[in-house]
Amino acid sequence: MIQVETFPIGSLSCNCSLIYDPDTREAVVVDPGDDAAALLGEVASRELRVSSLVHTHAHFDHIGGSDRVKRELGTPMLLHREDQELYRHLREQGLMFGIPVAPPGEIDTWLEEGFEVELGQRTLLTTIHTPGHSPGSCCFYTEVTGEPLLFSGDTLFFRSVGRTDLPGGDSDALIRSIKQRLFVLPEESSVVPGHGEATTLHSERRGNPFVT
Repeated sequence: MIQVETFPIGSLSCNCSLIYDPDTREAVVVDPGDDAAALLGEVASRELRVSSLVHTHAHFDHIGGSDRVKRELGTPMLLHREDQELYRHLREQGLMFGIPVAPPGEIDTWLEEGFEVELGQRTLLTTIHTPGHSPGSCCFYTEVTGEPLLFSGDTLFFRSVGRTDLPGGDSDALIRSIKQRLFVLPEESSVVPGHGEATTLHSERRGNPFVT
């Protein structure tokens, strides 16, 4: 059975998820964060072989450490093309928060709607383009753990939604993305957000004050 381990990492406590096969030790990382040393330590302690670094969007707290991880592990980076301009200004993003950030590296694969991230010989994650928090924000859906699971990035949180006051944000697009792209998924889906505690789509459809 595929394993998922999620933990906060980096300067703004981004939720980083390791998704891996316990037999082969092959793994995919969702939102590596901006503390490469910490992530490399987590990977090494589990003796994982990371095949992809997958990003929900290009804000520095989710992707700031990815280039170093890529260079040390030889692992490709995946990001939606609509966030490439945001990624180019990675260091400027950090300056807005008074946090030094390494310069951006090269994206190996551009995500798009329906793109399937693989783990070994199986489809692991299906990409859902959910613009609003940023132009290229994406969520990732899977059922390989035995139940529906959504990695929502900074689009949807427990009783909240992503901020839209940063460059590229669009509040109307964000709400449309949640209602039209996420709330059509199985409502029993567990949700791993980009920050904070987990939730379910059922809970957010009924109790999230921003989208009910």
